[in-house]
Amino acid sequence: MAEALFIEIGTEEIPAGYIVPALEAMSLQMIRFLDENRIAHGEPVTAGTPRRLVLNIPDVALSQKSMRVEVTGPPRSAAYDARGNPTKAALGFAKGQGVEVGDLGIKETPKGEYLCVFREEKGVPTRELIEKLLPDFIARIPFPKSMHWGAYTVTFARPVRWIVALLGGEVLNCVYGNVRSGKTSMGHRFMSPVSFEVADFDSHRENLGKHRVVLDIAERRKLVREGADKAARDVGGKILEDEELLEEVTQLVEYPQPLVGQFEDKYLELPPELLITVIKKHQRYFAITGKDSKLLPHFVTISNTTPRDFALVAAGNARVVRARLEDARFYYREDQKVSLDSRVEQLKGVVFHSKIGTSFEKVERFSNMARMLSERLAPDRVEAVLRAAYLCKADLVSGVVGEFPELQGVMGKTYAHLQGESQAVSRAIFEHYLPNRAGGPIPESIEGSIISIADKIDTISACFGVGMPPTGTTDPFALRRQTLGIIRIVLENPLRISLGELIDRALSLLAPKLVKPARDVKGEIMDFFQGRLQNFLTAQEGFRPDVVDSALTVGIDDIVEAVARCRALAAFTQRADFENLATAIKRVANIIKEPETAPVDPGKFSVEAEKLLFEGLKTTESSVGDRLAGSDYATALETMARLKPAIDAFFDSVLVMDKDEAVRRNRLALLTRINGLFSRVADFRKIQIA
Repeated sequence: MAEALFIEIGTEEIPAGYIVPALEAMSLQMIRFLDENRIAHGEPVTAGTPRRLVLNIPDVALSQKSMRVEVTGPPRSAAYDARGNPTKAALGFAKGQGVEVGDLGIKETPKGEYLCVFREEKGVPTRELIEKLLPDFIARIPFPKSMHWGAYTVTFARPVRWIVALLGGEVLNCVYGNVRSGKTSMGHRFMSPVSFEVADFDSHRENLGKHRVVLDIAERRKLVREGADKAARDVGGKILEDEELLEEVTQLVEYPQPLVGQFEDKYLELPPELLITVIKKHQRYFAITGKDSKLLPHFVTISNTTPRDFALVAAGNARVVRARLEDARFYYREDQKVSLDSRVEQLKGVVFHSKIGTSFEKVERFSNMARMLSERLAPDRVEAVLRAAYLCKADLVSGVVGEFPELQGVMGKTYAHLQGESQAVSRAIFEHYLPNRAGGPIPESIEGSIISIADKIDTISACFGVGMPPTGTTDPFALRRQTLGIIRIVLENPLRISLGELIDRALSLLAPKLVKPARDVKGEIMDFFQGRLQNFLTAQEGFRPDVVDSALTVGIDDIVEAVARCRALAAFTQRADFENLATAIKRVANIIKEPETAPVDPGKFSVEAEKLLFEGLKTTESSVGDRLAGSDYATALETMARLKPAIDAFFDSVLVMDKDEAVRRNRLALLTRINGLFSRVADFRKIQIA
């Protein structure tokens, strides 16, 4: 038989960002447990609100599957004496397994014959196993931060108030902190604060609806979206699309109720980004735009209750947002009284990090690198690049950014425009922070791209140089994201730059602050970039990890070229004869323990296959030279592949490790030269062949 497993953990309000990851972890953890314990089950379903996390798994078997276990004992030679009588070893093994000696079997193994016994392990009831698991199951649900409550040693995102744990409708016994599991759940905290019993998942979802709780996340999200859209239409506008805010608000309420609020027109003088930030980030309200896509003096808030007086609640929300907008308006006006050039000077008093120096020192360093990049990539933009680089951190000491840090770059762009800077300079000030999130947009202008690369490589080099690289659990300066940002900017433009030269310049500017030799730091940074590039190509491009590793081992100094090699190699692996070709190339590489430095001497060839391979190699080298120089790796690989018959014939006809040292070294020199040719594209030893 099979029954549904139902778990609901009721709590105080859980932060919005915690809910979905917690539900995913609950599902994965329980399914892993059931699978590992041979308990059949159906597909899990999760649901949740700020006050409850729910997991339902249908068709859970009521017992483990029984299992036939084979236990190996002592060697047969030690189990019986010369007359065939069982020794103490055999008798002890039989007794330990609870069987008679005559029930023991003999098992043939690579080491010889051994005694063995087969035993049927009867499945344990599922109830018994899950009851033992539940306290640890709850404790292992991951949260960014957990808390204690009362005098209890257990932790959770917020204090646990009730636990419903059922298998087939019957309570699973569990105690967590001061809460004992049962069948009783709770309705909405304010609109229906009553308890009621749970029978199963479907009826519970229906009952919660009667008690003003929308359990299903997708349904709640739909209600939020549709309610906000209707509320916006009522004032002649539409909601400013914001999926991030929609997801957050969905997890803040159990029973969404949209309300429209209003603020004075005077606040529309604020930059749209600032006004939206106040409305969204600080109040979790939706901004409304008109038919011309400009902001209207209205907003939509999603209440967790149905108010008795909608107008009164809307007015209260308006008072709150009005106070925040007034603060923003004050800072915005005050900021315009101070030029960005003056603010740059203030950066001398802002410590970026005690080991790295001030923000002003950082500006000086990455401005130096930006000049180098601009002179090579966009010599006609040097002046704009340097001006933008000088001003791009000035808004960090502005009043608005001090109050709303997420607007750094945005306000710099705005203030630069207001003080008469060119569009190129203003835009680059904003763009140099991009990409500022995983998958986010990269700079559109060359000025923004150059400054973004320079700023990011300075941060990366500084952190590695002073001994603060990211670890498996910490990355306070977002070095992984910044490294990936550089990779994306270089690839998507594309920009042909030397990563090694860029790091050298950054480290030379940081020289007084380095805590270890620059050469060692550079090696660490290059390895870090290679690891990020490997992850990017396997995750985003879908390439095989071994193919990526093989191509990148050749080098990543020119990221564009490294990726071109990888793409060509990935396509090359799709050839029907690739495995045979790769095997031949790997055989060449594996024979060469140490590269032979002496040149190939055709006069020492004694077998026709040697001569044919050498002639083919020279022809191939001549053909692919220009292809490799032009990064046409696809054609180069196709040309190299024509060497395979000659390589096969060589190995069939020649003993490479000949007794004659001169002959042996000459053959190794030939293979070294072949390996050197293929190694310009990839290290084929890293390719995995099925």
